[in-house]
Amino acid sequence: MSSSVYKVVELVGTSEVSWEEAAKTAVETAGKSLQNLRIAEVTKLDLKVENGKVTAFRSRISLSFKYKSGD
Repeated sequence: MSSSVYKVVELVGTSEVSWEEAAKTAVETAGKSLQNLRIAEVTKLDLKVENGKVTAFRSRISLSFKYKSGD
């Protein structure tokens, strides 16, 4: 069995539609510059409120990706 190394980064995605869409936005945006994405864990959900109305959903996620071996 070979060893692996993973990096975990924290991201915040936003959406005017839902927390799910906010999380999806964060992962898909990160996927444009990071490779070997593995696990995304939602760590916090919150809302942006303006004038008593919800204007945005925010999902904070921890996203892991595998470091590529030099082999």
